[in-house]
Amino acid sequence: MTQLDPDWLDVQYNNRARIPEHPQIFERWARASAHAREGMDCHLDVRYGGGENETLDVFPSSLANAPVLVFIHGGWWRSLDKRDHSFLAPSLVGKGAMVVMPNYALCPGTEAQPVSIETITLQMVRALAWVYRNAALYGADPRRIVLAGHSAGGHLAAMLLSCDWKAVADDLPAQLVSRALGISGVYDLERIRQTPFLQADLRLTPESAIKLSPAGFPKPVGEFYAAVGALESEEFLRQNGLIQQAWGKGTVPVCEAIPDTNHLNVLHDLADPEGRLQQMALQLLGLVE
Repeated sequence: MTQLDPDWLDVQYNNRARIPEHPQIFERWARASAHAREGMDCHLDVRYGGGENETLDVFPSSLANAPVLVFIHGGWWRSLDKRDHSFLAPSLVGKGAMVVMPNYALCPGTEAQPVSIETITLQMVRALAWVYRNAALYGADPRRIVLAGHSAGGHLAAMLLSCDWKAVADDLPAQLVSRALGISGVYDLERIRQTPFLQADLRLTPESAIKLSPAGFPKPVGEFYAAVGALESEEFLRQNGLIQQAWGKGTVPVCEAIPDTNHLNVLHDLADPEGRLQQMALQLLGLVE
């Protein structure tokens, strides 16, 4: 197992250090998200399970039988919140999608209730099962669920595309999710395991890094679009290409770098009605050709 320079890994993966203006970006997200929640029809903090942070926000569409976009936030599985990302909902709902944003417990948790990436993955399985069972109550079509995730959320989206849903519960279809968009995702966790600033919180072992790396899985049935900010680190650019290399162009037909964007403001392209990321999402949702 190749051991890489720890200082280099920190430089590659510590996005807050790479983006000095990150406090201003997070503040902008918070303001825009509060404005979105105040101005939209939404159902906040709906429980999808009884565990820590097992809540989600639903932003219904005005269209009957709308497709569903489930957006999973990033933050290295240890920070941020669904409420930081409500700003993504208005333009997507305006294009005809219902948007659902689940929360999850954050690593490392507590001594009494430790939280791992596996814990969070299973929470997202429960969240998606809830969406399937309840989408129709909010006017949406449970047969048209699409995932999108940013950073750690991109990893989780890839994990869920690979899920054996019939093994989760008998009432779930085998293809509960067949389309997903990973934005600045990480798909091989071995180098994440070796990255010093993440080690104390994530507590990955060589075995868990393999178990939780979608790039090592058989290619799933369905489509996965992979995108990354063109201004991101070498490692994030590598991770983006890796999932196409691992699963093939048949499963990952789109693998792109979004021009002039870094690890954080790449999400502005998803919120932008003219943005390439929003066009990818709408294609997966079946709302554009």
